[in-house]
Amino acid sequence: MRIYLYLLTLALFPARSHAQDRNNINHFIVKENLIKNGKLAIIATDANENPLDSISGTYQFVINGFEQTLKFNDGVAITPHAIETSAFVFIKHRNQQGSNGRLYYVLKNDNGLNPIVINWYYLILIPAIILLIAYLFKRLMILAVVILVGLFIFNYSKGLNLENLFETLVHGIKGWY
Repeated sequence: MRIYLYLLTLALFPARSHAQDRNNINHFIVKENLIKNGKLAIIATDANENPLDSISGTYQFVINGFEQTLKFNDGVAITPHAIETSAFVFIKHRNQQGSNGRLYYVLKNDNGLNPIVINWYYLILIPAIILLIAYLFKRLMILAVVILVGLFIFNYSKGLNLENLFETLVHGIKGWY
């Protein structure tokens, strides 16, 4: 009898761990809230960015460095604070498998909010191209430095600090492997 109970436990354990895996948020996307109140909707997705309607409950997220408890209903949660102006928003979620983070530039215009995903390789590629052009054409060195400083000041004024920048790079490189 003990052997049957042991075999039954071994047989059901992988199914139970797979069921728990479905309740974790491993990927998410950000859209504008449907009622267009200036708030963002975080949608739990699978790896192919298909929405997961089975996600419900409260989950911890970090939005621009601040811990937020978001309540998911049918795979969708609404951020508590409205976006007043166009800004960078870094959203990170931690679970048992690790942490997932994405950097967005939320463009606010008359039509509402438009979250644009910023991939980590652009954060390396754009300054590298500017420095390469400056290196190739020595006369443009000062102009390249001025452009990089201006780019840094613009990004910082829109909410992209060095912590969010490096965290985006780390999450991107981790996702690459």
